[in-house]
This record gives sequence, C-alpha cells and structure tokens, in this order.
Amino acid sequence: MRPFVLPRRLRRDLCWLSHTAIPVNVSVIILTYNSEETIAATLASARRVSDDIHVVDDRSTDRTAEIARRVGANVIEHPFEDYGAQRNWAIATLALKHDWELHLDADERLSDALIDELNELEPAPSEAVAGYYIPRIVHFLGRPIRHGGMFPIWHLRLFRRSAGRCETRAYDQHFYVEGRTRKLKATIIDDHRMGLSEWTARHNRWADAEADEQVAPRNGGVVRGRIFGNPVEKKRALRGIYNRFPMFLRPFLLFFYRYILRLGFLDGKEGLIFFVLQAFWFWFLVDAKIYERRMAPARRGTAGSDILER
Repeated sequence: MRPFVLPRRLRRDLCWLSHTAIPVNVSVIILTYNSEETIAATLASARRVSDDIHVVDDRSTDRTAEIARRVGANVIEHPFEDYGAQRNWAIATLALKHDWELHLDADERLSDALIDELNELEPAPSEAVAGYYIPRIVHFLGRPIRHGGMFPIWHLRLFRRSAGRCETRAYDQHFYVEGRTRKLKATIIDDHRMGLSEWTARHNRWADAEADEQVAPRNGGVVRGRIFGNPVEKKRALRGIYNRFPMFLRPFLLFFYRYILRLGFLDGKEGLIFFVLQAFWFWFLVDAKIYERRMAPARRGTAGSDILER
C-alpha cells in the first residue's frame, strides 16, 4: 500500500500542531464530510484554543477522518440527515470535557485575533451569559468578501455545554440559547477553498433544502424574526421581507441591493462572481425549484387525466 503523505498545503496547515495547545475551558465540535482540503487548517486553529476536539464525520470517503485522528481529534462517524439534526445529535451525545462548546464547519478556521480573544476569556464566565455571537467573514476565490452586507455575519457558535440547540430548518440553521448573550469582536473565517464546480454543486443541494423549507416549513425549534432582536432574529426578519417579494423578481433585487447599494462591486472580480452566483445561481434557482414543486401536483393531475381519456 502506498504510504500516506500529506500534501504540502496540508503540512503547512498542520504546522501549528507542533506547538503545545493552550488548554482553555472550551470543547470544539466540527462537522465534516470529504473535507481533506480544509480540515487541517480548521484543526490547526482549533488546537490553539482547545485540548478537546471532536469531529463528527458523515462517513467520508477521502482522508478527512485519517487527518483528524493523526492530530489527536476524537472522530465519531454519524450518518447525516441535515445540519440541524447532526449538530443536535452532537450536542446531546458527545462527552465533552469542558463547560463551553464551540461549533465549527470543516471549511471554517479561527482568525489569529479570535484565538487571542478566546484565550483571554475568563475560564468560567458569569452564569448570566449563556452564549457568544461571533462574526464570520467569507473568503471566496482567496479574497475576503467585506461588502454587499456580507460582513459581519453573526453566528451564535460558543455557548455553555448543552445550553444551546440548533434550529430544525432544512437550510440556513442557526444555534439559539435561553439566556443572555454577548458578542465577540474577532472573526471566524469561512474559507471557500473549493472550486466553483463544487461550490455550485453544494449550492444546488442547498437550493433544494431551502425550496423544501419554503414550500413546507418545519415548526419546531426555529428562531423567529424580529427586526430589533438579536443578530439572528434580525437576519430572519430580513429574510421574511425578502420572501414577500415576487418570485423571480427578488433575486434581481437582491443582486442590486448587495452589489450596488451595499457596494459589493468594491470586492473586485471575486466579488462580482460571488454576488452573481449568490443571487442568480442560488436564489434564482431556489425560486425555480419552488415553482417546480408547486407545479408538480398540477402536472400529475394532467397526466392522470390523459391516461383516463385514453
């Protein structure tokens, strides 16, 4: 058998693991599936804030699990249903070492500033604080997307052990807690290292999930929109406003809002590609899939009538 050799980029990402991890009062949970291109960077940053890292893997067929085990992460295989179910299974099942849990995706990593901020948090924050919102910035084709309303994107990712849950939405799930929350200043980097073929393939799947959610919304454990609420409630309220615009028109309005009014054009060619794909590959595709689902019963009825007439 050919010996396992890490590619040069993965060896670079793992260089941080030669340093002694800084033990803090945080356990890290990472969801993965065929993530060998990005998981090393995610693990390297996680090791700088925690000595208790858990990787929940959906039976990857690449070297994701092997890379994680080689650096000491606890790897657990669990079949994927949707992100909310996977995250809630991890919250309910994993034996975490510390009082706080930090949740990451396999293509996310902690910025140096966020690592410093996490390591400077009090070991046992006041019981009055249930969770922390962390701003996220997207890196697309190697460039940070800072305009178009894309930064900061707030996510509740750090909370007391078992105090948080994830929404049961089919797409765009957020964590929520009962209790007071605060904001951290430094960022999680959502590093889209995948090629555009993989980016569009994933967003095609997510468009299916969003279309299903809009056609048949789930009722349990969903954050409600409030324009003057916390960052996630505000985002949900703005999404509700977007959904009230006419289908097939709203992706064009979204592009105009993000690229022109919110200065997305300042993010250069990468920004142009990103905002066009986001508006027209993803959100226009969502509308097309909603239309397809709503027309399906009528098409089936017409087909049945044709058979009876014969």
